[in-house]
Amino acid sequence: MGRRKRVSVAFTVLAAVFALYTVFVYFLVSACLVPSFMDKLNAFEDITRKCYSEQVQTADIKENRSQLLAGTREWLETAKRNRVQVETEDGYRLTAEEFPSGTGDKWVILLHGYTGWKEEMYQFACWYQQQGYSVLAPDLRCQGESEGDFIGMGWTDHFDCALWIDHILEQSPDADIVLHGQSMGAATALLVAGAPGVSEHIRVVVSDSAYTEAYAMFGDKIGEWFHLPAAPFVDSACVMLRLRGGYNLKDASPLKAVVNSDIPTLFIHGDEDRMIDVAMSYELYEAAACEKELLIVEGAGHAQAQDKDPEAYYGRIGEFLERYL
Repeated sequence: MGRRKRVSVAFTVLAAVFALYTVFVYFLVSACLVPSFMDKLNAFEDITRKCYSEQVQTADIKENRSQLLAGTREWLETAKRNRVQVETEDGYRLTAEEFPSGTGDKWVILLHGYTGWKEEMYQFACWYQQQGYSVLAPDLRCQGESEGDFIGMGWTDHFDCALWIDHILEQSPDADIVLHGQSMGAATALLVAGAPGVSEHIRVVVSDSAYTEAYAMFGDKIGEWFHLPAAPFVDSACVMLRLRGGYNLKDASPLKAVVNSDIPTLFIHGDEDRMIDVAMSYELYEAAACEKELLIVEGAGHAQAQDKDPEAYYGRIGEFLERYL
């Protein structure tokens, strides 16, 4: 075989390998961040089962959760509520449920986690409204009833939050707004708080089970779910996501955001969280430049602090809000 032919064959093989690798990275990004594709793979069900298996399943957590959900269902039977929709600059319609208090200018925006939906946050809506807050609980983009292309891992979501803030200010120009998020929703809240030109109406952040960086989380999860090494797949996924979704996983860094935030923030985490290590909240707390407090709930798994110790959870939030509002 002549030299030219060998070069041609080698080039063809490399091109084929590159094409296969590109297709695989395309699949990987879709399998983790595109809900319509995830549905075809039954990924939502798989993730739900995986998350449940990693939760702490003690009798007290089950009993407390049952009582909290029963109280939420009872509250929902009589709570006044409105369906609210806004449209993003890139043309997607986002949906939220609004629970007006009817009194005062205190508001809370409740932000759910990865592959979640607004209904998961209704137990918190119940408590906040009992404290005199009006509540806005959105579905983050391309989750629940909201449209979208890719799950934003907090990055696109923190821009979308500006639309919800504007909606609140149209009704209550003097509103004092609390951002309360869990998991990816907590990361979103921290990104909002640390963004340039953040609204002066954002007065408090409650960050429950946040991660430090979406880039790190993506690397952990492709290892856990697909048994792949982080390198080179995460960096390749970042390039693919930039091309397809217009953002980079490295942009979604709550750790960088908290350095720039001056909004009082309460960090909460369970010390038995197997999905987002409690060390991440310690790291966020240490890096935060704002007034801050840290609540670590012993025996709680991921986003289970309110189920493990509802008295400590809501009591600490109540004290924090009273201090800064």
